[in-house]
Amino acid sequence: MIDGVRIKRLERHVDDRGWLMEILRDDDDIFLDFGQVYVSTCFPGIVKAWHCHERQTDSFCVLVGNAKIGLYDDREGSSTHGETQAVVAGELNPIVLQIPPLVWHGFAALEDRTAMVLNAPTEHYDRDNPDELRRDPFDPEIPFEWLTKGG
Repeated sequence: MIDGVRIKRLERHVDDRGWLMEILRDDDDIFLDFGQVYVSTCFPGIVKAWHCHERQTDSFCVLVGNAKIGLYDDREGSSTHGETQAVVAGELNPIVLQIPPLVWHGFAALEDRTAMVLNAPTEHYDRDNPDELRRDPFDPEIPFEWLTKGG
């Protein structure tokens, strides 16, 4: 696992009316701070990557569908420098994936339907000075395979 990345397993509380799932609480071990909450979607066949933040920590939860979340650590001095990690999250694996600053990340839908990701970052989005760096989704310097190979 990439240094600083944390996963919280989520539990669905089910009864005959439906279910409830707590995502992030202020008394959770992984709770750091609150900046805003937003939802981002990814259409089938699209890769939304790569980006990272200098200050912000993201906490992703895939609410609809399933997504492959890609992570890449190019932080100098990190114990996992140069490593990639893939995490499948969503309806089949309900988790919160916490991504620290300067870890490159993105996601792709794994099915023929839109994946919906909720993010609770530690910082709110500053339109005048965005805390975001970007790279091409298929940057050859990042050894990550977005497409699933199978028979």
